[in-house]
Amino acid sequence: MMWKITFYSEKVEQETLDFPPGILANFLHILEMIEQFGVNLGKPYVASMGGGLFEIGAKGREGIGRSFYCTLKGKEIVILHSFIKKSQKTPKKELDLAKKRMKEVKK
Repeated sequence: MMWKITFYSEKVEQETLDFPPGILANFLHILEMIEQFGVNLGKPYVASMGGGLFEIGAKGREGIGRSFYCTLKGKEIVILHSFIKKSQKTPKKELDLAKKRMKEVKK
């Protein structure tokens, strides 16, 4: 059974699909691998952020895109938040937003 990928909201889906072309192409490639092989791809594709939160790191010549996701029963992945990374460290506000949304979808 393949993994099903959904988005927290239409806004999150649009923010993700608005990634620059190179980053978006890499992101979509990683999603295809997750659908086929599952969420345990490991680095450089995905990383655990702790507490059931994971991060997809999509690179392109334009920079790096980040998408946080969690898993739900029934092999479902929910993309919680996406943004273009502008610094070495993931900003706390981006991480906090993803954690808040994860609590909502896991209720």
